[in-house]
This record gives sequence, structure tokens and C-alpha cells, in this order.
Amino acid sequence: MLTIPGPVNQHLCDGLSRRNFIKLGSLGLGLTLSDLFALEASSTARKQNKSLILIYLVGGPPHQDMFDLKPNAPREIAGEFKPIQTNVSGIEICEHLPQLAARMDRMTIVRSVSDAQPEHNAYQCFTGRNQRETVPAGGWPSLGATISKLQGPRDSATPPFVSICHTATHGPYNEPGPGFLGIPCSSFRPMGPTRNDMVLNGITHDRLADRKSLLSAIDRFRREADASGKMIGMDRFTQQAMGVLTSSKLADALDLSKEDPQLRARYGSGDPTIHIDGNGAPRVPQNFLTARRLVEAGVRVVTVNYSKWDWHGGSYNTIFNRQREDHPVLDQALSTLLDDLQNRGLEKDVMVGIWGEFGRTPKINHQVGRDHWPQVSFALLAGGDMRHGQVIGATDRLGGEPTERPVRFGELFATMYHHLGIDVESATVTDLFGRPQYLVDDGCHPLPELI
Repeated sequence: MLTIPGPVNQHLCDGLSRRNFIKLGSLGLGLTLSDLFALEASSTARKQNKSLILIYLVGGPPHQDMFDLKPNAPREIAGEFKPIQTNVSGIEICEHLPQLAARMDRMTIVRSVSDAQPEHNAYQCFTGRNQRETVPAGGWPSLGATISKLQGPRDSATPPFVSICHTATHGPYNEPGPGFLGIPCSSFRPMGPTRNDMVLNGITHDRLADRKSLLSAIDRFRREADASGKMIGMDRFTQQAMGVLTSSKLADALDLSKEDPQLRARYGSGDPTIHIDGNGAPRVPQNFLTARRLVEAGVRVVTVNYSKWDWHGGSYNTIFNRQREDHPVLDQALSTLLDDLQNRGLEKDVMVGIWGEFGRTPKINHQVGRDHWPQVSFALLAGGDMRHGQVIGATDRLGGEPTERPVRFGELFATMYHHLGIDVESATVTDLFGRPQYLVDDGCHPLPELI
């Protein structure tokens, strides 16, 4: 009879619980290792080759100056930038985003995101949940953590969830953790010195296997006695580490020197050690290339934080001068990412989501620029074999309130889950008290305009 260690309520990839596998074994079905692999291959979760790239624009980018311009409003509303026509009739965006304008048929602008938190906080951008509302013990898990729990890795050599988010000195800007899902669903973060630990440095695979066996023998009694589940989480990390060390797949994906130099140049360059304004994320467009390489290597979810979009506190000229710096770099990097995914046949398999934590005030304060404005903000969606080349929602003549199709963060997240083949109407994850929790807030469904 097949015996599989671990909690009996943990589900395998084909939807059968471990307890059910034990029952199958007791019925004399004679499951062999090859049978197990066959079941895994037939799993709907494992057959999904879909991936997500989630890009967080740190600090709240101004919707009125990027994707929802109001040229007929008074100057203190409209600002300095002019709209330009995109390659989709009737859709206009900022003049400093010409490359994205030429690819509008492959994107969707959501102009009416309406339930943002009012403060700088990455929490909602990565979880889809408002932290000011009821939060379960341990906190809501991030999107990547949830996918790790429900679908696990596509490839033993690559973790399901990789974060290449740079650490911000302003704590709320940082990506939240796995919440109540705990250690096993944390992101793999190949940042800084961690990259140096991803090679064996002279240790043979056989010797590594011996060390793994020794580690397992020493820790076995602690696993059996542990009631918190943390040791099981460490087991999962150990397995991931072994997969990384015995394969060059992840290390190769992170090594941009293996990429075509001309393609690297098209993405643009930036210094990861220079954090814009000191407390945000650095402006590193090549991280978009790293994200593409990671999903191509088998990672399901890659998260990226990019630049610093909180410019108020300076003068009127400051906010527009900063945008003249940032917009062209984002325009080039994001356009190249879309082209790269298309050229590699990944456009339908990889969905890209881009947003910040809120929008900006319609009226420009000449002392501090555009202030925080949670009433409405934008999201940009691309890829994922969806009906793009459209705008969802609209705002009033000043860009201050939604007038058509208000969209909640939970609907954006439901759309991403749908792309991965997960039904938010039925899928749940279990919290610290053993209660099932749905993946998005009640009433949030995938955007029907896209699917």
C-alpha cells in the first residue's frame, strides 16, 4: 500500500486527498511510482502551463497623466501632457508612451479601479484585499502564495513563486508574505547574496544526496513531534533547494548574460542599488526580462516592483519632470516585454498585470503636486489569451470618480486566477483555524469583458 507522509488534509495535484490515496491502496489498486506520475500528468492543475507576471508601480502612479488624460479639463487638472492616438481607434494615452500606444491592441486599460486603500501600502496590490477590512489571523496570503498552495511547482527545478521585488526602506511598500498559508508558500527570493547560494561550489550531486539523507535522519523525530506545521514547511524549502542545486535551470534563468545582448539593450538598463527618492524601488527595467526568463523556465508567478511613483512634495514642475524621466523607460521596457512574450510564443500563456496602490488627485496642488486619491486608479492588463484592445470603465471629466463600470481589485485578481485555470467560485484555501477561505472577496468575478 502506498504511504505518503504529511497532513492527511493536504491535497495532491489531481484533487485526491492523501487519505483517499491510502484508501485506494487498501483497496488493492497497487499504485506504483509510475502510477503516481501518471496521475500527476493527468491533473488539470499540473497541465496548466499558464503563468503570471505582476508588476507593482511603487507609490501610486498618476492615472490622469498616463492612461486617462483629460485634455479638455482646466490646466490645473489636465497637466502638461497631451494624449496620442493608439493603434486601436478611439483609445488615447500619454504622448510619452508611444511604444505602448503602438501595441494597444495587445493590452486592456482599466480606468475605473475604485476600491483602493488611501495609504501607501503594497498589501492590496499583491493580495487583492483591503487591509482596512476584516483580516484573518496570519493575514491574507499574496497571489503567489495562493498559487503555490493550490498548484505547486510546474518543474522541480523551479519554485512556483519567485519574487524579484527589491526591498524598500519604507516598510509598507514591501511585498506581503504568505499570510495564513505560512512558510511552505513563501516566495523564492533570489536577491543579493542568495544568488551565490544557488550553485554547488564543488560538491558533487552524490555528496549532496548524502547530506540530504543525513539531514532527514536528524530531523525526523522533530517532524513527527511538530504540531505547528513549520517543519513541513522547511521540508518543502529543502526540496526546492535540492531542485535548484541539482539543476541549472533557475540559475540560468536569472543569468541575463545568457540572453541576446541586443534584446537586453531593448529592455533598457538601470542600477538596482539606486532607489529612487531613497525609499521606493529602483528603476530596473531589466527585471522585466528576468521575469520573462523565469516564467519561460517554469515559474508560475513572478512579482516585480518597479521605480517610485510618489512625486508629491515637490513643485508643479517636479512631478512632470519626473514623469518625463520615468514614462519613456517604462514605455520601452514594457513594450519590449510584450514583444518578447509574443515572439517566443508565450503571449497566450503569460498574463501581465500592472498597477499601483491608488490614483492621484484631479487637481494639481502647486505646492506638492498630485496627492493620494483612492477614489479611482488604473490597471493595465496584457497577454493571457484574452480580448484585449479595449478600455474598461470610465471616469468623469476631471478624472476624479468612476462614471462607468467601477472595478474592484478582487475582480483583477479573479481574472488572474481564471487565467491559471482556477475557479474562484469554488476554490478555497484553509486558514489557521481550519476554515476554508475563498480567494477573492464576495462578489468579485473574472472580468467578463476579457474572457
